[in-house]
Amino acid sequence: MATTSDLAPGRRKAAASRATAKAREEQLEDQIGQLQNDLKSIAATLSKLTGEKVNEARDVAKTEFRQIRRQGQHVIDDVQDQASVVEKQLKDTIREKPLTAVAAAVGIGFILALLSR
Repeated sequence: MATTSDLAPGRRKAAASRATAKAREEQLEDQIGQLQNDLKSIAATLSKLTGEKVNEARDVAKTEFRQIRRQGQHVIDDVQDQASVVEKQLKDTIREKPLTAVAAAVGIGFILALLSR
């Protein structure tokens, strides 16, 4: 039969094994906590970078929009200037040759009437 002294070394091993398992479990919990903190830090950094990139893209888009609007305004101004020149030339031609202008207007009207039928 086994004596209590024979059982003591087995109990010591089991207690040591439980202590080691408990220590490993605590280490694992600490590592998980550290990983969670690292993930939170990474998420915050990504959020900050994303916000900066969005702001940068918005600024570039605003700058491009202003530049395109200015170019469009220049084109409109040029077209208006050219239309004014053509209008002035047309008025001058009508004043110089009124009968030719009336005949041309009648001819254009006649052609448009034929085409619209």
